[in-house]
Amino acid sequence: MFGLLALITASVFFGAAIYINVAEQPARLVLDDRSALTEWRPAYRRGFEMQASLAVVSGLLGAAAWWQTGSSLWGLGAAVIILNWPYTLLVVMPVNRRLEAARPEEAGDETRALLTRWGKLHAGRSALGAIATAIYLIAALRGL
Repeated sequence: MFGLLALITASVFFGAAIYINVAEQPARLVLDDRSALTEWRPAYRRGFEMQASLAVVSGLLGAAAWWQTGSSLWGLGAAVIILNWPYTLLVVMPVNRRLEAARPEEAGDETRALLTRWGKLHAGRSALGAIATAIYLIAALRGL
């Protein structure tokens, strides 16, 4: 049961992450610089809360499945989904800080470049979610 719940939460994480990359970010970049920055702030805060929680829950469930079954695939999936935390803190967060410090009324080319870079870095979170989901799926199929 832990493994299936880990798979579900990783899948939801991946779905949310890829939605940001294929729908929300392109729509944001159509806006003018000021509006794009203004939209990014609350969207990022809400998305972070949801995705951070999903990564932790999925990682804990994957670790529980590893402990319960002894299958290292569950542990590997747990490690990959948890990698979103250090990736976000070390790679994405410096861009976030600059975007959070930017003043919307002064938004311009630098803001646009930061938002574009943020979207590319966020794709790394989507990739980690996809990889964890695939690993969990393989583990689940092997357990059947």
